[in-house]
Amino acid sequence: MKIGITFPQTEIGHDPAVLRDFAQTAEGLGFTHILAYDHVLGADPSDRPEGWRRGYTHESSFHEPLVLYAYLGALTKTIEFVTGIIILPQRQTALVAKQAAEVDILTGGRLRLGVAIGWNPAEYQALNEDFHTRGRRIAEQIDVMRLLWTKPVVDYTGRWHRIERAGILPLPSRSIPVWMGGMSDVVIKRTAEIADGWFPQFADVHAPSSQEYVDKLQGHIRDAGRKPEDVGIEGRISINAGTPDDWARAKQRWAELGATYLQINTMGAGLDTPQAHIDRMHTLKTELGI
Repeated sequence: MKIGITFPQTEIGHDPAVLRDFAQTAEGLGFTHILAYDHVLGADPSDRPEGWRRGYTHESSFHEPLVLYAYLGALTKTIEFVTGIIILPQRQTALVAKQAAEVDILTGGRLRLGVAIGWNPAEYQALNEDFHTRGRRIAEQIDVMRLLWTKPVVDYTGRWHRIERAGILPLPSRSIPVWMGGMSDVVIKRTAEIADGWFPQFADVHAPSSQEYVDKLQGHIRDAGRKPEDVGIEGRISINAGTPDDWARAKQRWAELGATYLQINTMGAGLDTPQAHIDRMHTLKTELGI
């Protein structure tokens, strides 16, 4: 199981030198990947008739993952870059395919593209995309991206896309791995059918339901004519609760569930400076046996 670190989007600040130090420290300590969350816009929660029940607002800072990874890719050599996740249906598909290809080319094949549908209608509205069709569109978007990554000329007609004999040269050297996030039945089934991996979001990895979700995923994988090993699983441990012993038990439980990757999240843990996140990686290396 490969162990990576969650990029502390909302707490890392804006200093390019700090972002560089975070990535280089993670690589030097042996973390295998950096995973970054995504939001293009944050909504002001005030005066919204529907209310606001989400943690992220217009005051939450987010670096755009693909631009961030283009920068960090030039400052590192081996660490993998993961989007966990890019909100794909609020973006133009061909543009995401082009940007992802460029990051993968410039980093020597170090991008893993996690995608999902998101939850914030304010972002969709501002980006001029339909919030209500996002689930239905994402499978076609993945199909289109894979075609653009592997064929110099694409001629495609779908429900949501029309590409008339065009391509995105330069092409990446491979079809970039596409992972999906989400816990609904339809997302798990879609992941099993078309994705290279899954980001589950278990409230408690030790609960019996965690195994039930994995069993459901693997059942759908077999129904799709694939093998369970064809679809990776990335677990998550947040250090904002529990002790190092708790995290070690969670790490073991993720391994038992068949996780191929694990991310360690330091946000919300009371680290009051960007440098504190960098320093915390040193102790996590020992505590988690990296």
